[in-house]
Amino acid sequence: MSFDYKKEYKEFYAPPKRPQMIEIPQMNFIAVRGKGNPNEVDGAYKEAISMLYAIAFTIKMSYKGKRQIEGYFSYVVPPLEGLWWQEEGNGIDYSRKDKFQWTSMIRLPDFVQKEDFDWAVREASDKKKRDFSKVEFFTYQEGLCVQCMHIGSYDKEPETIQMMDSYAKENGYVPDFTENRFHHEIYLSDPRRAAEDKLRTVIRHPVRRCE
Repeated sequence: MSFDYKKEYKEFYAPPKRPQMIEIPQMNFIAVRGKGNPNEVDGAYKEAISMLYAIAFTIKMSYKGKRQIEGYFSYVVPPLEGLWWQEEGNGIDYSRKDKFQWTSMIRLPDFVQKEDFDWAVREASDKKKRDFSKVEFFTYQEGLCVQCMHIGSYDKEPETIQMMDSYAKENGYVPDFTENRFHHEIYLSDPRRAAEDKLRTVIRHPVRRCE
């Protein structure tokens, strides 16, 4: 049976619908950076997702070819994730999606090293005759966060975020958005298949103790 990160690490991918504090360890990702409205038809965000999955599945299926990655085991490709921010202020303003800056990403298994990632980019480029130069090997040290499961439309996330902010404040924490710490979403539902009010999204915000 394939290793499923969502099932094996429920503390990261299946939090309750009430806020909780959590320490997130360093992880490696396939990532593409960009900016603009993610809902734009055939826009940069849609292209980024396509590139991420191309590399993710090249690595996942590597065992069928000549590339034998040391430590490889069968696994389910982890869910799509995103870091989001805007230049002005902390957090994000959902009414100004054209001002979004983002890093779209998919977690890599620990056995994948930088040289394996580089091979996958070359392999996908050769097979698909496509430029994957925007895709990068990205290491993210997230640290202490407040997180919560959001159920429903992405546009209704501010309601869940308000609950998270209140919980953090009540427990002696404040938001800690920096140039390296961002609003983080993990997408557990496919919006093409799930009803909008059933979408499941993990929301994470960086925090620190009040001084």
